[in-house]
Amino acid sequence: MNIVEKLEKLGFKLPQAAAPAANYVPYVISGNHIFVSGQIPFLNGEKMHIGKLGDTFSIKQGQDAARACALNILAQVNASVDGDWSCVKRCVKLGGFVSSTSDFIDYPAVINGASDFIVEVMGEAGKHARFAVGAPNLPFGVSVEIDAVFEIKG
Repeated sequence: MNIVEKLEKLGFKLPQAAAPAANYVPYVISGNHIFVSGQIPFLNGEKMHIGKLGDTFSIKQGQDAARACALNILAQVNASVDGDWSCVKRCVKLGGFVSSTSDFIDYPAVINGASDFIVEVMGEAGKHARFAVGAPNLPFGVSVEIDAVFEIKG
C-alpha cells in the first residue's frame, strides 16, 4: 500500500507529522499496534477549523476538519513506520471528539469525514471500529480531535 501515491491521486499531500503540543508523544508502538495520540485539524502547523458544531460550523465543515485530522493521523503512522507502509496491516479504531453546542447531536456524521477518508485511502484495511462523542471545548478551540489505533505486522 503506497499511501503517499494514493493520497496524491485523491488530490491530497501527506502533511508533516505534528510535534506534540504538551507532555506526551505523538504515537506509541506497543506489541503489534500503533497508538496515535489525538490529532487536531491543523495542517503543517497552519491553524484552521476553529469553532463549534451547531454554532459556527456546519456538518460539512466538521467533516472537512475530521478529514484534516485523518491526514494528520496518517502522517503520524507514516512517521512511526519510517514510510514503510508494507508493515501496516489495518486501521483498528478511531476515536472522535466534536466540539459542539449542547443541542448538537450529529457527532457520527462529523466523524464520518475521517472514517470515509481512511477507508478511501486504505481500502478494506481502513475499515475500523469507532466512537464519536461531543465535547464542550477542545484544545486551541478546534472543532474536532481524533485518535487512532493501527495494527502492524509483528
